[in-house]
Amino acid sequence: MNPQALVIDDEPDILELLTMTLSGMSIDCVAAENLAQAEQALQQQDFDFCLTDMRLPDGNGLDFVKELQQQRPDLPVAVITAHGNMDLAVQALKSGAFDFVSKPVKLRILKDLVATALKLSPEKTDNKDRRSRARLLGETDVMKSLRGKIAKLARSQAPVYISGESGTGKELVARLIHDLGVRADKPFVPINCGAIPIDLVESEFFGHKKGAFTGAISDKDGLFQAAHGGTLFLDEVADLPLMMQVKLLRAIQEKAIRPVGGHEELTVDVRILCATHKNLAESVKKGTFREDLFYRLNVIELAVPPLRERKTDIAILAEHILQVLANKNGIESPIFGADAMTALQQYQFPGNVRELENILERALTWIDGEEISAEDLMLPEVVVAQVESVEIQAVLPEENGLDSHLEDQERQLITQALESTRWNKTAAAKKLGITFRALRYKLKKLDLE
Repeated sequence: MNPQALVIDDEPDILELLTMTLSGMSIDCVAAENLAQAEQALQQQDFDFCLTDMRLPDGNGLDFVKELQQQRPDLPVAVITAHGNMDLAVQALKSGAFDFVSKPVKLRILKDLVATALKLSPEKTDNKDRRSRARLLGETDVMKSLRGKIAKLARSQAPVYISGESGTGKELVARLIHDLGVRADKPFVPINCGAIPIDLVESEFFGHKKGAFTGAISDKDGLFQAAHGGTLFLDEVADLPLMMQVKLLRAIQEKAIRPVGGHEELTVDVRILCATHKNLAESVKKGTFREDLFYRLNVIELAVPPLRERKTDIAILAEHILQVLANKNGIESPIFGADAMTALQQYQFPGNVRELENILERALTWIDGEEISAEDLMLPEVVVAQVESVEIQAVLPEENGLDSHLEDQERQLITQALESTRWNKTAAAKKLGITFRALRYKLKKLDLE
């Protein structure tokens, strides 16, 4: 049996074009010129896909999308918007629309959209939760909520802005959204926007033609072409130069790119996910990030919690990470001593899960025996001292308190490491036994930048 589609538009010529295009894809169409006819059709049969104009004679397409989300959450609905009316498209995506297409409708884009939508199946939520729980560990309420949101976002094509501190697992979340969705069999292409030289950023994103600039000895595809049909994950998107932000915005809105030195635009079918440890809203206020791009990327925000806000998950994470590391090194996994687990649960983890991984990898290297102790973790001395005895508080100046004293010691240790490495941050981070990003976080926190 062919897939069934409901197509709604009050302009006869457009309605005919849409139904003919879908029929050419072996899709049976029911045409409706208004919402009344659409609602009648929905009562009479089930559909696999719905395409609706936003402005209809007897109602608003946006309200129709919201209603369908409530009544038929498994039915993917795409909207048709007037050219340039991105605000309405964003509203529709926020309301639960699967995707959008702009007038005048480009048939290649429409066909890609429909083909992607028809891959959706009403997979049970508990099945997706099992698949995500196996990779995104944690049984705290915040993690259960995060996994539920990921499963829902996997059924959409809306851009997602993944916020969170460094080391929380933002790329893992992006990969899960991709892997649980209809694009799972296509490429997932991650890129660190801050790691691309400014003079090469446009070529990296859009590709270039032979002779476009010095060194362009042949044609080269960019990241958008590499991710065609799949997902492009823009990590540290706040680091993109303003010039590139303008071109990225156009590529997202038009679903088309132009390689450097090229004369023709290329249609691209890519879902955009992005992340940054910075506050994008603050970057907009400072003028370092375009407001229009912010609203285009931030259709849906997904916050990944820091490890210190889900401390009861530390034991689960630590056991899993240690087992993975032991398997990787071909050795028997040691056990955690009570003092070691207490130390981990009391530590604040400014570098989050990534820092936990580094701490355990270091402990596995230095451990002498079958049990990891607090000393093997090589956490800052004050943390181990807290575990061994709370009497440390008695020797601290009463007016400063424990937090202030800890920060002073941390500041002193970091300064010494930086001075001994001539302020080479990478070397200093290695000397301190923390990640570069964790050091960067601490420098900012302690006003040492």
